[in-house]
Amino acid sequence: MPAKEDIKILLLKEGLTMTELAVKISEKLGKQISLSSLSRKISLGTLRYNETEAIAEILGYKIKFVKEK
Repeated sequence: MPAKEDIKILLLKEGLTMTELAVKISEKLGKQISLSSLSRKISLGTLRYNETEAIAEILGYKIKFVKEK
């Protein structure tokens, strides 16, 4: 599943809008990230790791690398 769909599903589960996420990620990273910029990055799959990690933390999740068997 593309990250875009994963993020939208998690936003719904946590009751947050993309606008609220843009505000929270801006606060967390200490730089202005507009709704349109965030939407574009998610749609194009160009989120940086620190942005992805911040989104996960804001939504109450942790990114975990699991070795394939």
